[in-house]
Amino acid sequence: MSFEPIQVACLGMGWWSDVLADAMVRSGKLKIKSCFTRSPEKREAFAKKYSCQVASSYEEILADPSIDAVINTTPNNVHLETTRQAAAAGKHVFLDKPIANTLADGRAITEVCRSAGVVLALGYQRRRESQFRWIRQQIDAGEFGRLVNAEANISRDRLGKIDLSSWRYQAAGMPGGVMLQIGVHYIDVLEYLIGPIKSVSGQLAQLVLPGDNPDVASLLLEHENGALSTVNASYASASENYVMNIYGKEASAYYDLHGGLRFIKRGTDKVVPIAFAKNDTFVEELDEFAAAVRGQGTPETGGEYATRSLGVIRAGIISAKEGRRVQLAEVLADPAA
Repeated sequence: MSFEPIQVACLGMGWWSDVLADAMVRSGKLKIKSCFTRSPEKREAFAKKYSCQVASSYEEILADPSIDAVINTTPNNVHLETTRQAAAAGKHVFLDKPIANTLADGRAITEVCRSAGVVLALGYQRRRESQFRWIRQQIDAGEFGRLVNAEANISRDRLGKIDLSSWRYQAAGMPGGVMLQIGVHYIDVLEYLIGPIKSVSGQLAQLVLPGDNPDVASLLLEHENGALSTVNASYASASENYVMNIYGKEASAYYDLHGGLRFIKRGTDKVVPIAFAKNDTFVEELDEFAAAVRGQGTPETGGEYATRSLGVIRAGIISAKEGRRVQLAEVLADPAA
């Protein structure tokens, strides 16, 4: 049965808008009809690249009855207002992570979409990577036994590559720095594989990059099932790397960007390489969103989950500032967090 592509408008033009737009082209299930950003030059260039219309305002997009959804890559601090307007106009929303800079905004975003009956999906694509899907399948099959520990690292070299005028590298625009910008991805993967997080101990540092935001961060996480995990995020490393090691009573899995995926079971001393095909995680999450807009299923990562994920980061920021372990329940219960 054929799938009628949903008609979307892209809001906010930057490097990430192009990443998602390229994925929409590969998908074929989303058709970019219009675009808007405050810079005329950027929206003209985007429209030319993706053969779509240029909107003169966001209001023009919202007034267009043919547009089903908004793909929103605006700065975190305007996620609430731009999503509120979209929901009020009956437009579904695909919002890049994090959902917002504050839990109050995250809750409000979730509620306005729920009240309006529109789909809200968050871009947590890394959990969809095939190596993590494989690990999750083994966990569900009981191969790991009780999960006891995990360690994650997400590192990129940003020395000489950052634009300090960008909201992404300012404390006001991205509070928590590298942990909120990229570390949140592996917090998501840890919750996906190990289970919900209960408490957080955090340390943040600014060691190499200019500006006013942490470029290195470490969190120690206690999961509700008793397992402990760590996540380290860095913009100050000499190279790019991604690490995710999962330890269970009966088996362990080791993944890193350069060495691939390995697996070992209790009672053996042989680490077995696991072959996996690289999948198109961006297409997968956008296809899922398009299907949800058509009434076929719900997004894997919606507003409530994304707000909780943000809560882990907020708990880490509080922990680093106050020098104590912070219960996630404390942060989630704070209406002003």
